[in-house]
Amino acid sequence: MRLENKIAVVTGGARGIGRAISERYAHEGAKVVIADLLIDEAKAAAAAIGHGATAVAVDVSRLASIQELGRAVADGVGAPDILVNGAAIFGMAPLAEITEEHFDRQFDINVRGLLFTTQVFAAQMIAAGKKGKVINFASQAGRRGEAHVAVYCATKAAVISITQSCALELIRYGINVNAIAPGVVDTPMWDQVDALFAKYEKRAIGEKKRLVGEAVPFGRMGTPEDMTGAAVFLASSDADYILAQTLNVDGGNWMS
Repeated sequence: MRLENKIAVVTGGARGIGRAISERYAHEGAKVVIADLLIDEAKAAAAAIGHGATAVAVDVSRLASIQELGRAVADGVGAPDILVNGAAIFGMAPLAEITEEHFDRQFDINVRGLLFTTQVFAAQMIAAGKKGKVINFASQAGRRGEAHVAVYCATKAAVISITQSCALELIRYGINVNAIAPGVVDTPMWDQVDALFAKYEKRAIGEKKRLVGEAVPFGRMGTPEDMTGAAVFLASSDADYILAQTLNVDGGNWMS
């Protein structure tokens, strides 16, 4: 087991990619804390996963809530060895329809939440003398712009930049910071994404999802489980000499 006796905090761990990573980490020997706003789903996930997994409520758009999560983790299991910043939302609108609320909500969760969650748990790792791993979730959307998705693409570009900056600062403490950039992944969120594309590109429901899946060189959309190998690798000692990188896990959708 590659993560035996490690403590891992996974934000957004109640469903989708976060849940798949939580399950894989537990099977690799880690004690997982599933941190999510959807606390009932997080508790159900923890119970299903077993292996000492626990659930804690958090709203990553609020610093006070992140700090409460930090205290709960410290009191419950101790400073983590691994942090996965997986909590995120998607939004889409033509430029003329973007509102301050639309902008602020995505940046509050996708960027602000990720930064301050890293701040809280990096401080715990440093205080405990742990050589930890931080894994941020970016996106192929952070590699390029896309019509009607200006705000979301900007948040994920910011994640890539924050990953680089935090990596250069934290490696002096033995903390590696890297990111994973999924492509199109078949999660419950993609149903919302598909509905928005249907609205703004005047498509039938399901058409955009089918088209993006067919466009992936690998031949299909990704699954949450497709992300777990990279997440285990970056959390393990095999990645000790890797930092400030954003690893594409996208079936060949983006080459860099």
